[in-house]
Amino acid sequence: MPADQVIEEDTNQTEVDESQAPIMDHLYELRSRLVKSLIGLVVFACICGFFVSDIFNILLVPFVNATDPDETAKIILTGLPELFFVYVKLAFFGGVIIGFPYISFQIYAFVAPGLYKNERGAFIPYLIATPVLFIIGASLVYFLVMPLAMGFFLSMEQVGGLGEASIQLEPRAAEYLGLVMTLILGFGFIFQLPVVLTLLARIGIVSSKWLKTKRKFAIVIVFAVAAILTPPDPASQLGMALPTLLLYEFSIWAVRWIERSREKKRALQDAEDEDENE
Repeated sequence: MPADQVIEEDTNQTEVDESQAPIMDHLYELRSRLVKSLIGLVVFACICGFFVSDIFNILLVPFVNATDPDETAKIILTGLPELFFVYVKLAFFGGVIIGFPYISFQIYAFVAPGLYKNERGAFIPYLIATPVLFIIGASLVYFLVMPLAMGFFLSMEQVGGLGEASIQLEPRAAEYLGLVMTLILGFGFIFQLPVVLTLLARIGIVSSKWLKTKRKFAIVIVFAVAAILTPPDPASQLGMALPTLLLYEFSIWAVRWIERSREKKRALQDAEDEDENE
């Protein structure tokens, strides 16, 4: 084999090894961040495990308040281990809620080394907005949607008498917790819509014009998701759909603001380049 061919093959192999090294470094870093996030989730879940009874009673407040004051609100169990598994789910649910900022920070710590200094500064507001929007969505569930849903379901009760059977709502603990968790997580993640859309706008995937043209499709999708995630009463569905549509409109405004800022920076850069050429 000629010497120049051997040198060329060695050079190509070196380039392949150098290109694989950063990939492996990123994979090791990703694994490290995932492990830290999982450990943090377990730690926060264990902390919540000491207060699961109190947390469950707090989540039961909408149901208790919607119950007739002359009656005692009842949650039933249909299996021996049911309450235990309810508490386990509740502990991890609390771990996700409390540990959400920590997990978000781990995501940022993984992405930050690949960003320029000005890009890191632009990313920090998203890091702050993410848990704030999640809390707003969860609060909307707790203070508005759940009371409306409980009032709707309890309105179907029947006293009985004169040939009519008595119908009383006594939900299972697992069913009630499942409903609350689904609504809180659903609202919390849907309220991330402005964060997701503005990030997509920054990397050039979406534009304000495109979002405006897709508004009618967004309305249909929002109401379809609200019908799936919320109880069947119209009040709960509107309680999810209307705020989400408002967030969509806010996202259009935010994306347009980003586009205008980008246009101003481009105009200033062009002006500086013209001055340098003169």
